[in-house]
Amino acid sequence: QVQLVESGGGLVQAGGSLRLSCAVSGYTMSPYALGWFRQGPGNEREFAAAINWIGDRTYYADSVKGRFTISRDNAKNTVYLQMNSLKREDTAVYYCAAKFLDATMNQGDYNYWGQGTQVSVSS
Repeated sequence: QVQLVESGGGLVQAGGSLRLSCAVSGYTMSPYALGWFRQGPGNEREFAAAINWIGDRTYYADSVKGRFTISRDNAKNTVYLQMNSLKREDTAVYYCAAKFLDATMNQGDYNYWGQGTQVSVSS
């Protein structure tokens, strides 16, 4: 079974940057896509970014496109979310998730989830 552990969350000023990491363990020999989802105060969890197994295809929600970058290092079994030009509306708990084969933007497709890491943006 795949295990996911997020880290790197914290408090940052608007306009600043933060990089989240997600360490993956378990059956990493199987091809899997990774995604980042977030849930802000009073909101439902929503898609933020996803990346395929090889790492050459990425997908972003319109709300983060141009500001966030997802990447992965399979040798380190880690996926990253580089967050730039942060806004107050980016405040949320960020979750890392994994699914077999192709990347999608639907959280219902993902089978494994991390515990989440809090990102708070102030102004």
